[in-house]
Amino acid sequence: MTTAATRNAGLPLSGIRILDLTSVIMGPFATQMLAEYGADVVKLEPPEGDIMREMGPHLEPGMGPVYLNLNRGKRSVCLDLKQPESREVIARAAQASDVFVTNMRKKALAKLGLDWDTLRRHNPRLIYVFLAGFAEHGPDAGKPAYDDLIQGMVGLPGLVARAADGRPRYLPLNIADKTVGLYVVQTVLAALLQQRRAEQGQYIEVPMYETMASFMLSDHLGAATFATNDADQAGNPRLLSAYRRPYRTVDGWICTIVYTDRHWESFMRLVGDGELWDRDARFRSMANRTKHIDAVYAYVE
Repeated sequence: MTTAATRNAGLPLSGIRILDLTSVIMGPFATQMLAEYGADVVKLEPPEGDIMREMGPHLEPGMGPVYLNLNRGKRSVCLDLKQPESREVIARAAQASDVFVTNMRKKALAKLGLDWDTLRRHNPRLIYVFLAGFAEHGPDAGKPAYDDLIQGMVGLPGLVARAADGRPRYLPLNIADKTVGLYVVQTVLAALLQQRRAEQGQYIEVPMYETMASFMLSDHLGAATFATNDADQAGNPRLLSAYRRPYRTVDGWICTIVYTDRHWESFMRLVGDGELWDRDARFRSMANRTKHIDAVYAYVE
């Protein structure tokens, strides 16, 4: 008989059990990665199932492609949390688990007896990971959050508008869900290391909005980093240039990037413009190219 332990033997997280009480994308994406690292992930679903079961084309009812891609490699248990017996099952499972991950509302978790204070009494070593839309001590604590809303709140549609035709658009992927999901993975890995050192658990909150804002601002805080109080100076000029795009050629499109000083000199001499490199200071340093990024990228096009 093949068990999770034998199947994952030799993988980094072999022997680690994770209770996955998450749905939609961010949580399942994170726990699916942890399953690939060898953890025994037990996905807990209500009788109606994770909503992602119905997303996309189906060959079988309840087995949509998004759900399958986010939940492969896990074991699955159906529990009706309205029934006390089901809550007792989770409490017992928490005793034998290393990590509990959930994106349920805090009030619902407390009502069901699945909050941090309750579960840690069953298992002091438990790592309890609460996935929130917004930080619990922030002004939007407790509000629901979805990828499109978070993209909007951190300004991604506006950045797309500045870089393209002036019309705000969402990025055509669940970038917020999956980016924050990666933070969840590394948070769990760090907590497992601490658990092994100190033989104790901990409560961890990963807020979607604040995490994604930090991720985005490392590129686009721009001159506002220096407390200029000028919102117009926010943004990375190179990333926002309308000419930063695949370039049309006679036989299709080409993706290319000319980046360092050495790249630029080599490129310009290769295309027969070595003289322009020698006389035009706009091309010869990163600082100058950034100041004149539209003209520089228009030249490449």
